[in-house]
Amino acid sequence: MSRSTLLWSIALAAAAVVIPFYLDASWLQDGLFAMAAAIGAIGLNLLTGATGQLSMGHAFFLAVGAFGYVYFASLPEEGAHSLGGLGLPTPVAAVLAVLLAGVAGGLFSPIAARLKGAYLGIATLALIFIGQFAMSNATPVTGGHNGRPVPPLEVFGFVFADTPDAPLVIAGVPFGALERLWFLGIVLLLGAGLFARGVLRGRPGRAMNTIRDHEIAAGVMGVPVARYRAGVFVLSSMYGGLAGVLIALVFQQTVPDYFGLLLALSYLAMIIIGGLGSVAGAVIGAVFVSMLPRLLTRYSDALPLIVQPGQEGVGAAEAAQILYGLAVVVVVLFLPGGLLGLVNQLRLRINRRVASAPAAKHSLTPTPETRN
Repeated sequence: MSRSTLLWSIALAAAAVVIPFYLDASWLQDGLFAMAAAIGAIGLNLLTGATGQLSMGHAFFLAVGAFGYVYFASLPEEGAHSLGGLGLPTPVAAVLAVLLAGVAGGLFSPIAARLKGAYLGIATLALIFIGQFAMSNATPVTGGHNGRPVPPLEVFGFVFADTPDAPLVIAGVPFGALERLWFLGIVLLLGAGLFARGVLRGRPGRAMNTIRDHEIAAGVMGVPVARYRAGVFVLSSMYGGLAGVLIALVFQQTVPDYFGLLLALSYLAMIIIGGLGSVAGAVIGAVFVSMLPRLLTRYSDALPLIVQPGQEGVGAAEAAQILYGLAVVVVVLFLPGGLLGLVNQLRLRINRRVASAPAAKHSLTPTPETRN
């Protein structure tokens, strides 16, 4: 790791730690949604960016993780609409929800192993419609159209929720649900990113890139193409399940309409805008796509052509979608490496200028020969 990379890492870590002490709840919630989106985008980037398998059903696996956690952790409820649940400890429920998403991906993996490109994209698109139908009609599990509340995560007696009876105050700042979940999100995102980075830099990553670039050559070299495709699809599904669990914990209410086609397309926009085939690119794209509507809403008064909610015209959500589309077109035409590629180019230029500055200064220093 270079010195500049180490300094940037330390600065980002310090900023992530102090953010809950200064931002209000709405910004913390948006930041947590961005973390969850980054986790899901990393998984999709392993599948689409590194292996070349187009998937348009990633939102389905987020829904499996979210509703799986709620079902495993909730107690059964009797009433007009009976709700089922296993009442398991919440850490066990979270792990089982991620595994359930992996099982769902494993059931679809034979199809993923045989299809590629647009054919796989159309096949995975069917998962969105199947998922919407199942979530709306499996009321004992999902709660129907209105969803169901999410039990807070509790680890060794520490509850990631608001505790009025025993409030947690650090440096004069009350740490409620969002502040506590903030640090959980950092740990999950860091772990997911490091694991994916290890996969991409190891032998599996080289095999995945070979399948993406030269599928026939990969088969000739002895790479089990179908097995890798199926395995990466399962791994990507588990990343989606983990993102779904975090979204459920932050949102505190699972709603089927959230896990629709628009969310699936947003994840494709994240990895394209950020940069295909890299962990950092997925994180950058997720932050861009997740935070853009929030920024447009907050500063809509100072921006032209954007109206306040309830007024006629282009709102912040519509403007964000338009900018997503423009960003995708610009990246495809002019920035093949995405925003990450642009950042790397700027960093290289800065490093070259810094490296050439001492040499230029030394060349202007007079030598004894020139003095004479």
